[in-house]
Amino acid sequence: MKDVVSAILGGGQGTRLWPLTRHRAKPAVPLGGKFRLIDIPISNSLHAGISRMFVMTQFASAGLHRHIAETYRFDSFHGGFVGILAADQNLDNRDWYQGTADAVRQNLVWLNESGSRGVVILSGDQLYLMNIREFVTLHRRTNADLTIAVTPVSRADARGLGIMRVDDEGRIVAFVEKPQDDATLDELTPDAATLARLGFPARPGTLLASMGIYVFHARALNELLTGTTATDFGREVIPGAIHERRVMAYAYDGYWRDIGTIPSFHEASLDLTRPLPPLNLYSSQFPIYTHPRFLPGAKVNGCRVSQSVLCEGSIISDSRISDSIVGIRAVVREGAVLERTVLMGAAYFENPGHADGHVPLGVGRDCRLRNVIVDLNTSIGDGSVLTNERGVQNHDAENYCIRGGVIVVPQGAVIEPGTVV
Repeated sequence: MKDVVSAILGGGQGTRLWPLTRHRAKPAVPLGGKFRLIDIPISNSLHAGISRMFVMTQFASAGLHRHIAETYRFDSFHGGFVGILAADQNLDNRDWYQGTADAVRQNLVWLNESGSRGVVILSGDQLYLMNIREFVTLHRRTNADLTIAVTPVSRADARGLGIMRVDDEGRIVAFVEKPQDDATLDELTPDAATLARLGFPARPGTLLASMGIYVFHARALNELLTGTTATDFGREVIPGAIHERRVMAYAYDGYWRDIGTIPSFHEASLDLTRPLPPLNLYSSQFPIYTHPRFLPGAKVNGCRVSQSVLCEGSIISDSRISDSIVGIRAVVREGAVLERTVLMGAAYFENPGHADGHVPLGVGRDCRLRNVIVDLNTSIGDGSVLTNERGVQNHDAENYCIRGGVIVVPQGAVIEPGTVV
């Protein structure tokens, strides 16, 4: 694995995750109370023995850069690094990244400079734990130019993904990005024997979808991108490559979740609170790495807590919390009720002694929150009710918004006491 490098796609502006991406790049969005999204692909790479990684981003990357610089430090004997490749102008190019393939093309000089024989391309906005070493091993054993991580999906989900058909040896022979018509879906639907060969359950209507995770032979990656105008792997590069190159499928049947929207991010976060979460953050073999903090343990005073995650540094008093995440340094005051809520916490402990009228950080007394995402450093005044009883799907206000029925309180916002949403 020493001659493999990871290229992590940080995504575009992250408009579907707004306002969580108002002041930060998508990979820097907090996850699970104490992590960042970028920690997922970096941890997967490190577990595979890959210690050279590039993160490609172009919007609000200062916070992401700071998190990476403070978290991933390699000693001088191993030569590892996590580098930020933000879109910039130069004499040869003055454009932003136009898509996934264009982002990699604009940074081929750095990938080539690493001298790597293989390039693993990962997404910065997905949740999964994958054995990437096994992924690369299959790629080399089959002498592939490109190997795509493949997962089984339902017919309904297939319309929003890249769908493929494979032959008896696992070679991809057809690929359609986001197929919409039934005839195309019928043609791409594999039979039970194909699913069994790949190790997938033979559920009726199952199709094979690209996870947006690839291993390229470095030479093939250069030849596929250099001198072309292709901007996207799924729409352009892969459909053309399957006719000219050896493109193989790597079967993955573990947990995988795309979290590109507010509802999907909310649901994926709440998955982590289950008694047996589909993404196991408690594995000794696959721990998720993040910025080390020197915080005291969570302080819980007279509370009723069920199926929730309470992170270090949090202070929770006489409250009722269920199916929720309480992040680092979060404060939940007396009489508060949190249900299906992601409370990201705070970047610092607030000093006491503010003037009258100041709404302190955290959740105030006698508040009720249900189906809410509360970003960092947010103040929710006493007696506020954020439950969206009317079932509003989308709405914008000065200090909150609703996306897909989920209330989002953006970073640094203040909800005045007694507010009802």
